[in-house]
Amino acid sequence: MMLLSLAAAGQDYSTTKQVQENDSWRAEANARIEKHRKEDVSIRLTQNGKPVNGATVRVEMTRHEFLFGSNIFAWGVDNTDYNRHFAELLNFATMGFYWAGYEAEKDKPAYDGTQAVAEWCATNGITGKGHPLVWNTGEPSWIKDMTDEEILRRQLGRTTDCAARFKSTITVWDVINEVVGWDREQCWSTAPRLTSLVVNNMGKVPFCKAVFAAARKGNPDATLLINDWMVYSDITEDDRRYTDLLSRLTDEKGLPIYDAIGIQSHMHGGPWSNEKIWSICEKYAKFGKPLHFTETTIVSSIEKGISWGSITEDIPNTPEGEIFQRDAVERFYTMVFSHPATAAITWWDFSDLNAWRHAPAGLLRKDMTPKPAYEVLQKLIKHDWTTNATVKTNKTGTAKLRAFRGDYRITVTQGTKTRVFTEKVAKGKDVIEINL
Repeated sequence: MMLLSLAAAGQDYSTTKQVQENDSWRAEANARIEKHRKEDVSIRLTQNGKPVNGATVRVEMTRHEFLFGSNIFAWGVDNTDYNRHFAELLNFATMGFYWAGYEAEKDKPAYDGTQAVAEWCATNGITGKGHPLVWNTGEPSWIKDMTDEEILRRQLGRTTDCAARFKSTITVWDVINEVVGWDREQCWSTAPRLTSLVVNNMGKVPFCKAVFAAARKGNPDATLLINDWMVYSDITEDDRRYTDLLSRLTDEKGLPIYDAIGIQSHMHGGPWSNEKIWSICEKYAKFGKPLHFTETTIVSSIEKGISWGSITEDIPNTPEGEIFQRDAVERFYTMVFSHPATAAITWWDFSDLNAWRHAPAGLLRKDMTPKPAYEVLQKLIKHDWTTNATVKTNKTGTAKLRAFRGDYRITVTQGTKTRVFTEKVAKGKDVIEINL
């Protein structure tokens, strides 16, 4: 998450007028979704080595392969409506690991609180993600008198420890956050960020390689991301610096040390155009790694051109703004989901209550009731982009269908007998064998 004024950082204030006048984008996006997100699947039933003819096969999706998520910062044991709405819609949750708050007192990290959220996520079939392991903003005060070597040792130790401790419940990590801009003057001059000084002295690439190695040591099987906002800066040099850094973060074999590329998409000042969404996806898809839209914000307010970084009071949520947000959310998610390189979208924040920068950014209102944006996502994720079908096997014991990739419950009815199986539809997996 970045702390700069988004308006000053080059936010795009384009409206959806051009989209409303030309709805062809939707048909084109849906055609891409059909092509890139689904598989032709043959379910083959056998019994005692022989094909089963005429069986009824009910196929029901239980979980998407694609990660639809949000930060889960407002989760709580007494926040029933928030928790329920989260679990009903999403399969991906980002938990905070900001060092200053997470380890405000030296050697006393807040593991217990994270464990409770992580276990709840696991119980509800929600993939856990940690954000961020390393960031130069929000450092704990107790590092101020440490040497560069000690700060680096602490950073690497925390990175390995967190990844290892939550190995079973948090399998995705934003390893390093917004590192492209760490050498900016404001990061080390008037109010020094000590991690920035370490990076400046050590070198950005060696530092990044060290923290990725530390995270990999903690959990070799985790999905590790680099995360940045420079993808949509209007400062061309910054945009190039992110792509340049990605190109240089390779191992001795020339392979990327990261597993996915994090793309922030805060749109407080107005939703991105389809052209911008697509061009960003195309640019970063060239690196050959899945793209995660890690921090997505579209507000339910029709105010424009506000420097959100300077706001100290809540911006009102309005009925007109909610409709504006709903339409923009539907378009953004449809466009991103239709690109074959994308693998995740994380919303920022799930509720208006205590939302970042006092913006009406939530999919829920402050009273935890769903906004139209929540409802349109529920329709997309749980209906339009979900496969539920009933098919029958033929003489070869085969039932065919085209299905979204993900986890499935398959119910087979043969005469008076019914049996239930769990299977996965994955890329390139075109046959599911079930032996009755």
